[in-house]
This record gives sequence, C-alpha cells and structure tokens, in this order.
Amino acid sequence: MNGARIIFVTGNEHKRREVREILGVELEGADLDVPEIQGVDPAEVAAAKALAAREALGSPEAYVVAEDSGIVVEAWNGFPGALTKWLMGSVGSEGLLKMLSGFEDRSARAVCVAAVAAPDGDVRTFRGEVRGEVSAEARGEGGFGYDPVFVPEWSSRTYAELGAEKNGDSHRARAFRAVRGWLESA
Repeated sequence: MNGARIIFVTGNEHKRREVREILGVELEGADLDVPEIQGVDPAEVAAAKALAAREALGSPEAYVVAEDSGIVVEAWNGFPGALTKWLMGSVGSEGLLKMLSGFEDRSARAVCVAAVAAPDGDVRTFRGEVRGEVSAEARGEGGFGYDPVFVPEWSSRTYAELGAEKNGDSHRARAFRAVRGWLESA
C-alpha cells in the first residue's frame, strides 16, 4: 500500500470502522450521495458505485473503494442479495424473519463485493462470502443490518452476538482481505 491514499465511500460508520480494522490502514472517508444502480449482481453495483464516487471526487490520485453487501436467502433464489439495504430499511430484521417463517430452508449466504477504482480509473472487484443460516429470532446487541439474524456456518451465534469477533471471518473481512492483498502488491 506504500502510503497510497485510500478513500472508502460509505455513509455507514459501522462499515467504515470494520473496513479500517480489516485493512489495518487509515482510510479517508467520503459520504457521497452517488447513484446506486439497481441490480442483483453485487459486483456490478459495487463497481458502478466506485466509478461514480471516483468521478464525484474529481478523479483523485487515490484508490476509491466502495462495497455492496447483502444476504442471499437460498429459499428465495438469492433474494434480497444486492437489494438487502432496501429490504432491511423497509421491514428490518423482524420483517425478514416473518417473511421467512413459512420456509423450512433457512440457509443463506452473507455476500460482500468490494470494488476498488484505481488512480488510473481501472476497477477491480473482490468478493467475500460466508455460508450460514437465518436464525429463528433476532439475537444480539451488536452489529447492524441483518447481523441479528445471520448465523455464519462457523458459529452458533449471530453476527450481532459475535461483536468484534465477526471481523475475523465475515463476508466483509474475506472481501477486504483480498483488497488488502491486491493493494500490497500494487
């Protein structure tokens, strides 16, 4: 990373803190209102967001990083995926649980795609995914979004119950460790 500027574009302070801890470097923050395309592919959404943010920032000599993350419910053929932010904003964890109550299959994946727009305008995406399931009830005080209802396959606790432990092997940690590896070799 050799002192390169890294600007992480998010209005979510929880995500910014997580990514700072995962990357182990200082991040400049930018809370931009960039257009977010509506699509089901988080890589497409994240890449478009990173490019739009880079342009909105005046094409800086920095790596501009954006991400898109969501929960993919297997019984719903991958919904809500890239539309998780809107679903959770509308119905929250309790609504998600009610919507899933009639389904026996509660398997899900937490997915994060980090997109990095390099100073030359090239965009790379890095995907992190954790298999797990949606719990029967919301549990835990920590986290945000669907953290109270997602149980990763490597634990019996929800992301919200795990607190900072979540960062050790979450979908976001997996994506941003790949970003860190790429930046270190760039």
